[in-house]
Amino acid sequence: MNKIKSIMIAMLAIIASMTFTACGDDDDDINVQSNYDRYQKEVNNYVQSHKTQNRVILLVAFGSTWEQAYDTFDKVVSEYKSKFPSYDVYLSFSSAICINNARAGENVAPKDYYDPEHWLTAIGLAGYKQVVVQSLQVIPGEEYRRVRDTYVKDFMNNRNNDFTDEYMKSLDRNVVVGTPLMAEEGDAKNLAVVLNQESDIKAAVEEGIVAFMGHGNPEGYDYYGGNIRYLQLENYLRTINQNYYVGTVDMEDTYAEDVLKHIKGGTFLYKVGDVPVTTTYAANSSTKAQLYPLMSIAGDHAHNDMSDPEDDESWYSLFNAEGIETQAYETTFTTPCWRSYKSGDGYIPALAERAAVRQLWMNHTQEAIDKLGTDEALSTPTTASEE
Repeated sequence: MNKIKSIMIAMLAIIASMTFTACGDDDDDINVQSNYDRYQKEVNNYVQSHKTQNRVILLVAFGSTWEQAYDTFDKVVSEYKSKFPSYDVYLSFSSAICINNARAGENVAPKDYYDPEHWLTAIGLAGYKQVVVQSLQVIPGEEYRRVRDTYVKDFMNNRNNDFTDEYMKSLDRNVVVGTPLMAEEGDAKNLAVVLNQESDIKAAVEEGIVAFMGHGNPEGYDYYGGNIRYLQLENYLRTINQNYYVGTVDMEDTYAEDVLKHIKGGTFLYKVGDVPVTTTYAANSSTKAQLYPLMSIAGDHAHNDMSDPEDDESWYSLFNAEGIETQAYETTFTTPCWRSYKSGDGYIPALAERAAVRQLWMNHTQEAIDKLGTDEALSTPTTASEE
């Protein structure tokens, strides 16, 4: 009898444990949904209270948790509002990690950013008649494709059934996506010209090596058309001055160690997707170098991977260890976005802090706007022709 009673007690304990676990899971699901709904309500309220036009530009950046980056984004938004006065302008982050860390106050005071899904939902609920989504990515890689092929596609498919069929029909050919900074090879050439005309970069390359650190995508993914832009940019820069080099933190064969090998000279084989690319470098005897981020903002990669003197694996440390007197900060950049910047302080200028580079992004936005109302704009399933 005692044995049966013990078994029954054990079974009741197991059932209670399962019930508690199940309730806990349910609570987690409820919390996740409540957070999602709360964020959606916050974005809805913001858009409703700031809507002044029937046309909108949604800027999409990867994101960051650095004050300098936040100020750069503020500058980009401000300039877009100035250059496109008939559009409302909003900014979103595509990185959930950056959104969560920004909200938690990593590095600086907590700040709320939201993903493109929340913004596009709010934009649709606000009844905007034209929607322009502009990528602030540098290459057409993983992040850009996620924006274009997931967020925007889901919006056009009315994935959550947030909008009426009538509204979706009204969006037909009234939604476009602006491409990244180096969407095409010609963009890489344009960027090379613009960068070489920047006074601080021009002064540095005339004195020695200038090495740009891009991000890149890890190989093994179908991002051909993305990573190749770094090689193309470097080629165009080096036709201007052989002191230019381009590397990345995430593209095989273009790490800091590889850039240092290129400086020493030789022929190197890259594999970009399934396409082999061979490049030959003459030995460079320069003993000075200046590092620059080839990213829209100066965040973790710029301040840590590129310039941290206490990290033996940073670009700064590796270059100096090779006997090249290297600087990652500078004092000659005259138009910083960072509000706390003071004349004479060391500074890392990112791409989006350069007015001429911002204009290249805005050129892509204008190209996208020019497609509105044409077959090059996006169609909705409710209006797309059946084959």
